[in-house]
Amino acid sequence: MVLLRRVIGDALRARRQGQHRTLREVSTAANVSLGYLSEIERGQKEASSELLAAICDALGARLSELLSEVSNTLALAENMEGVLVPVEDKATDGNVSVSVRQDSPLKATLHATRKKRDVVYAA
Repeated sequence: MVLLRRVIGDALRARRQGQHRTLREVSTAANVSLGYLSEIERGQKEASSELLAAICDALGARLSELLSEVSNTLALAENMEGVLVPVEDKATDGNVSVSVRQDSPLKATLHATRKKRDVVYAA
């Protein structure tokens, strides 16, 4: 499944790197912390529209350009077989295990299952 925040982050990082600018330069210009900008670029945080506009302004880009690029990437992913595959809910009887599979830059699957512990209380 493609995460919107990851595609947005990739687009922002590509623009920044294409300008040969550091995270520090862009974070200062956008008035956002360096760590938070890094998390946005890595798709770990979802930025508000105001923050995206500030980052785009710092990069000399229009928000509409960024969103158009993101939209085109998502449309491409939708047309690629097996990229946008729904993940089945595997939660059953309290058992949990974790596995991550990444088939392409646009698809990563996380599956978690936890095993129940038997707890014995002594009286």
